[in-house]
Amino acid sequence: MALTTISVRGAREHNLKNVSVDIPRDTLTVITGLSGSGKSSLAFDTIYAEGQRRYVESLSAYARQFLEMMQKPDVDHIEGLSPAISIEQKTTSRNPRSTVATVTEIYDYMRLLWARVGIPYSPATGLPIAAQTVSQMVDRVMALPEGTRLYLLAPVVRGRKGEYKKEMLEWQKAGFTRVRIDGELVEIDEAPALDKKLKHDIEVVVDRLVVNPESATRLADSFETALKLAEGLAYVDLVDVTVADATAKSPSRTRVSGRPVPRTGLNDPGDRSPETGLGEGLSTNAAQSDMPSNPSPKGEGSKKMKGTGIPDNRIVFSEKFACPVSGFTIAEIEPRLFSFNAPQGACPACDGLGEKLLFDEDLVVPNHALSIKKGAVVPWAKSNPPSPYYMQVLGSLAREFGFSLDTPWAELPGEAQLVILHGTGGKPVTLTFIDGRKSYDVKKPFEGVIGNLNRRMLSTESAWMREELSKYQSSAPCEVCGGARLKPEALAVKIGMRDISSITHLSVVDALAWFTAIPAELTTQQTAIAERILKEILERLGFLNNVGLDYLNLDRTSGTLSGGESQRIRLASQIGSGLSGVLYVLDEPSIGLHQRDNDMLLATLRRLRDLGNTVLVVEHDEDAIRTADYVIDMGPGAGVHGGNVIAQGTFEEVLATEGSITADYLAGRRSVPVPAKRRKGNGKKLTVHNATANNLRGVTASIPLGTFTCITGVSGSGKSSFTIDTLYAAAARSLNGARIVQGKHDKITGLQYLDKVIDIDQSPIGRTPRSNPATYTGAFTQIRDWFAGLPESLARGYKSGRFSFNVKGGRCEACQGDGLLKIEMHFLPDVYVTCDVCHGARYNRETLEVKFKGLSIADVLDMTVEDAVEFFKAVPPIRDKMAMLAEVGLGYVKVGQQATTLSGGEAQRVKLAKELSRRATGQTLYILDEPTTGLHFEDVRKLLEVLHALVEQGNTVVVIEHNLDVIKTADWVIDLGPEGGVKGGEIVAEGTPEAVVKVKASFTGRYLKPLLGK
Repeated sequence: MALTTISVRGAREHNLKNVSVDIPRDTLTVITGLSGSGKSSLAFDTIYAEGQRRYVESLSAYARQFLEMMQKPDVDHIEGLSPAISIEQKTTSRNPRSTVATVTEIYDYMRLLWARVGIPYSPATGLPIAAQTVSQMVDRVMALPEGTRLYLLAPVVRGRKGEYKKEMLEWQKAGFTRVRIDGELVEIDEAPALDKKLKHDIEVVVDRLVVNPESATRLADSFETALKLAEGLAYVDLVDVTVADATAKSPSRTRVSGRPVPRTGLNDPGDRSPETGLGEGLSTNAAQSDMPSNPSPKGEGSKKMKGTGIPDNRIVFSEKFACPVSGFTIAEIEPRLFSFNAPQGACPACDGLGEKLLFDEDLVVPNHALSIKKGAVVPWAKSNPPSPYYMQVLGSLAREFGFSLDTPWAELPGEAQLVILHGTGGKPVTLTFIDGRKSYDVKKPFEGVIGNLNRRMLSTESAWMREELSKYQSSAPCEVCGGARLKPEALAVKIGMRDISSITHLSVVDALAWFTAIPAELTTQQTAIAERILKEILERLGFLNNVGLDYLNLDRTSGTLSGGESQRIRLASQIGSGLSGVLYVLDEPSIGLHQRDNDMLLATLRRLRDLGNTVLVVEHDEDAIRTADYVIDMGPGAGVHGGNVIAQGTFEEVLATEGSITADYLAGRRSVPVPAKRRKGNGKKLTVHNATANNLRGVTASIPLGTFTCITGVSGSGKSSFTIDTLYAAAARSLNGARIVQGKHDKITGLQYLDKVIDIDQSPIGRTPRSNPATYTGAFTQIRDWFAGLPESLARGYKSGRFSFNVKGGRCEACQGDGLLKIEMHFLPDVYVTCDVCHGARYNRETLEVKFKGLSIADVLDMTVEDAVEFFKAVPPIRDKMAMLAEVGLGYVKVGQQATTLSGGEAQRVKLAKELSRRATGQTLYILDEPTTGLHFEDVRKLLEVLHALVEQGNTVVVIEHNLDVIKTADWVIDLGPEGGVKGGEIVAEGTPEAVVKVKASFTGRYLKPLLGK
């Protein structure tokens, strides 16, 4: 009989308390419960880990060494498992070359489509490029100045790996005597051994001749030989003609180097090919023999024509694609020509990144209200060590151009600003320097502050200096490709008059419409070729559209995606694979989704289930719980208070369970209350004027100070562009002196009423296991100081450094303070064993002998936050920090829990606790990005109490949020939309929640209305 359930018995991973549960197969099952109750421990660390481990163990030992092996979870027995795939919140890739189109494989199919169906167009004439005949090639060469000397080469190997020994012998047998290997001309019998692991370029020298009227017949024969040898390609390398001469008779854009070459005769009969009669060096005319017989030096002719990757002195001929007017030639149209990750297609100026790091005027002079004397020019004002040279240079410029160093930057004449930043353009100016008591003048051009920074960046060998200078740089589109990432040859190939880069600029929904319509513009033959490719592209775009990502541009880099967005992209890819019989484990896929988009996501999860898969989702979203076939509720509390199954069954069965906090909220027995009245604020407001960052369309919005404000809207409507990229960035530059790039806007008014701005996002609090909540909040320093002040420590002479596990002294040196030892097992998973010296305590025996209330510092790090509050109740500095962590709902977290094991929501709350533990000024602007991520209904209620307490102290809290329980408690709501991407970026509604629900165009208001009715 086929197994109908996944049966888990005796799961004890992390805080799970001998959990046993049966999960129906081929269903959509939701695991819910308070944050820290053991949901992820059951779903990921137990069920997924065991499913993945068993599948990988079925492979050969050779294959297993290349795969990451999962640890065997602490569980007695699991039955009914399928091969498992996890889709977690981690962002897809931080690589700037990774985009939405590449991650989903859409770009791979697009490259194939443009290579097989695309038509090349001449940039000069705008007309399609036709194939060249041998006659046209000869005419082109004969149009060069008489006496031009040239090589005719057949590019037989282009950017491929190999040794090519056999091929060399064949070319030699055919009568050819010379080849150019990776830019160096050599005799074939003297050719060096090639490294088969490296890519090589090899060109056979078919002929060497001088242009004159008698050359035409011989040239035609040689072209035919070269084209046959190199499958339709031929190169003509000019030797010593000048640029002016080369362009006088030919409209070609080719430029040549003009390098002189030794001259010798070529009438050696040994050069003639015995088989073809056309080999290199064939000469019938003494006037044609004035050519070098010696190979040119290495690298000759290696200068590249800007933007093409073709050497300056080379003309490319192709039987396939070339423009007879401009000479623009495409050697071959293959998928790699359209890849910005391959040298064949990537723009040579930016290496396919589409942007360059340039020194930014706004980062060099971030505060225009400061004068030069007060430090307006930050890199020179904050040089380390401070240099009097810079101020003397600026003083000289002030005298030369008639401005004052005491004048605010904003009031300086435009010419003065230009000279200070970009220099005098080679025009000498008098600079006065003081050496001791003497002064002397130097007359020389001034390079400008940005010129100075550029020069220092290029010349320094110090990594520290490069890092310091990079703080004044920002990304700008590449000046050669304009951000398209590709060579001109690739952009010349079009379908429906659109190049491949212009289509990647489209959003998913617009690209879907374009690819749906394009078959109508194709010929019958093109349609037959494109049919299967278009089917794959349309399927993937359809999946992205169905999971609520219709607003994403295909060229959006993966690193800029939120955790929820990258998770849904992977989800779309999995649906596209069409697998059945698989166990999918998802971690809160609804993160970052508006309620409207959530419906599409749930439909996608049901479709994944209907394909015959088991879908296991860790989720807090009410709609997801109501949609599930089966629900498992973990609890009753968090951390040590959790780890039990409180309820399981259908939604109705869970709803009837007593003692389940989740059921209480779902049934309405508990709820987040709607405030009796909304705050009006302190009468002042913060206004952003005409914000146009990303997709914002001239947004002007006011935030009442002293209120709790929510920025809402469908996914991609411009919430982060307005709140993070514009409001926070501009406020941080003005109030905190931050050097960050701000989104475009006219101005922000009202900042004078604030003293600082704090952004609390979900980035990790540390990327190493040595970082933990105690170290991040600063409590660990005080704990170490406390232990160093104990009588036992004073008697032994221990300082606070003795109690750090990061430095030598008090830590266990056997494991260097990690508490674990990593044993590499090659094709088996790495084994982490507890250090047998300190037994996981991280410290040496002498340090652990110092105790407070019978506990060592290792025991303190291993206790939960709520236990630490009680333990340190007589030590206010430590107690207050621990109490704040408990107040934001992290009482279950261990004091020394590794930062790498914290979720995004937990990391955000640790940051919030750190800020809350500081003394409030009542004039602080707090900005939070989806603070309810990963939070249960009860945790949301606790978090709202903390945030509203901040507002009660006079501060202003602004949150980007989709959670309706948060929005309904807000004093002010700014709803952006109406849709995502290019169809968003406008204010749909603003005001109190009661005012927003009255706006028919607001999707947020539509979903919010029933809650306010309650």
